[in-house]
Amino acid sequence: MKISSLVIFTLITLTCGAYAPTQAQSTDYPSRSLKILVPLAAGSGTDSAARYFGQQLATLLKQAVVIENRPGANGMIAGAAVKAAPADGYTIFLGTLSPLGLNELVMKGPFSYDAINDFKPISGLTRGMGAFVVPGNSPIKTLAELVGDAKKSSRPINVGTYATSYQLTLDWFSQLSGVDFVSVPYKGAAPVFTDLIGNQLDWAVLNLSGVSTLLHSGKLRAIAVTGDTRAPEFPEIPTVKESGYPTYVNYLWTSLYVRTETPEPITQILAEALQKVMGSREAQDYLTSTGGGELMPLRPTEMRKMQLDEIERFREIIKVSGFKVQ
Repeated sequence: MKISSLVIFTLITLTCGAYAPTQAQSTDYPSRSLKILVPLAAGSGTDSAARYFGQQLATLLKQAVVIENRPGANGMIAGAAVKAAPADGYTIFLGTLSPLGLNELVMKGPFSYDAINDFKPISGLTRGMGAFVVPGNSPIKTLAELVGDAKKSSRPINVGTYATSYQLTLDWFSQLSGVDFVSVPYKGAAPVFTDLIGNQLDWAVLNLSGVSTLLHSGKLRAIAVTGDTRAPEFPEIPTVKESGYPTYVNYLWTSLYVRTETPEPITQILAEALQKVMGSREAQDYLTSTGGGELMPLRPTEMRKMQLDEIERFREIIKVSGFKVQ
């Protein structure tokens, strides 16, 4: 039986047409503005970094990038909003440790999303070390003095914290040092600064970049930082690691994620654009000038490995510290 050329042409047209939407979806991306959902309030260091990187991304992609702040519930409000959005690459989640794994270790469910299965990374973004900080007029000058005095003290040693990750790292340090420090939880960094300056707290675990201005002013003093090496901005401050606790290293980090179902070509467009942004000297200069830590230009597979490693690390910290799921 002969098949007419018209039939063959029709079949080819229909077959190609079946793939056209997917191809167009990838090759036309982005054809409109994008959103980055930030799980913290406007004005925070993380929010400022999101706005900077969003602008750089907009320049490369030639589309506006809008920053939307969705604070609350340890980042889960923002995470739930990203999961509810279409998986088309136009809604991006600026994630941190809490909404991307820690919450599921320290809180009782049910949860509105699965941190591993519902999102996939497109890039690491930044990381910054913490600091052990005392009032500027405190007689404590070193970590050894802090621990020694705490062991001799007849009263509780109160430590300000303002995030679950900081509370856990305090519990971890308590276990390593043999001192039962008392965590005093706050809702943000600002009231911790106030109470620490007013000598209402003995010391606090704080983000180094967030407290740098107060350190330079002398109102507060850092006796140790939590990085693997000393901070370039404060080379005189030793690390916890070199102060007698070789396993103690901790960074806060940010990264960008999309829904897992997002087409891979779109994910690759975003990932490559972000690598270009973070490969620029301007990006590192921006972080240095704002005290925002350092770039963490991890590619998708590298970021996923780090995320999983961090979850397992904190799982062990929770186990040894005796932290109770809330």
